[in-house]
Amino acid sequence: MNRNVIVSCAVTGSGDTVGRHPEIPVTPKEIANAAIEAAKAGAAIAHIHVREPDSGKPSRRVDLYAEVVKRIRSSDVDVIINLTTGMGGDLYFGADDDPMKFGDSTDCVGQMERIEHVEELLPEICSLDCGSFNYSEGDYVYISTPNMLEQGARRLQEIGVKPELEVFELGHLSFARHLIAEGLLDSPPLFQVCLGIRWAAEANTASFKAMVDDLPDGCNWGGFGVGAMEMPMVAQAALLGGNVRVGLEDNLYLEKGVFASNAQLVERACNIVQLMGCSIQTPAEARQTLGLREKS
Repeated sequence: MNRNVIVSCAVTGSGDTVGRHPEIPVTPKEIANAAIEAAKAGAAIAHIHVREPDSGKPSRRVDLYAEVVKRIRSSDVDVIINLTTGMGGDLYFGADDDPMKFGDSTDCVGQMERIEHVEELLPEICSLDCGSFNYSEGDYVYISTPNMLEQGARRLQEIGVKPELEVFELGHLSFARHLIAEGLLDSPPLFQVCLGIRWAAEANTASFKAMVDDLPDGCNWGGFGVGAMEMPMVAQAALLGGNVRVGLEDNLYLEKGVFASNAQLVERACNIVQLMGCSIQTPAEARQTLGLREKS
């Protein structure tokens, strides 16, 4: 069992949660404050999406990411910034009689456009979703092709940003090992085992262990479950020897009917991990564990 655990907090995500929770972070100020509060509660890493301030809809705007990052970096709180690159992979097919007439919600762009904000802002970490898969109901597919991923991994290696390899099923792990074999990932690679997304790996012990057993030797990894399985998967991740992730991207509730804040979710995760006999890594310790460059 891992005795020194890194806690990540995914503070807002891109899901349709604005109307389902009274305090989902939406504006850059709210998102930055949520990351800072999560860090104060014990998170070493803040995983960040941005949203359109007026509507709360998910966004890829570089200026919004820039404001969030500036606010975090100018604060007196140390936290490792992890920017998503998952936006721009949403493909909604049209009606049965014309599936190639894509739906209005489609937002599917090339890999270099997906990482524009990372190139400009140079966070310590950014996510890299390691494959395509059916996502939720209807005709929605998340698109992340082999060529896109190779191009993205190569460019991230060139600019010195460590990719967090988000794996939603075993095939994604197979592709990640291909990236390692091609020399496109610096050692040690970093994985995030993502569980409970419908039509991908389920959030249960069997799926989690199968994914962990297939991870490459010498990697760093964390894992999470969505919804009601968030905290059970915190305990499971620690038992299996990994790091943990919580946050309002993954789960809105502290308990049934009680809305959570990011800081509360981090505090609960830290309590679970510590009650299991583990300690919580500081951002400085996490940088050393993950092989990140020293903070300037």
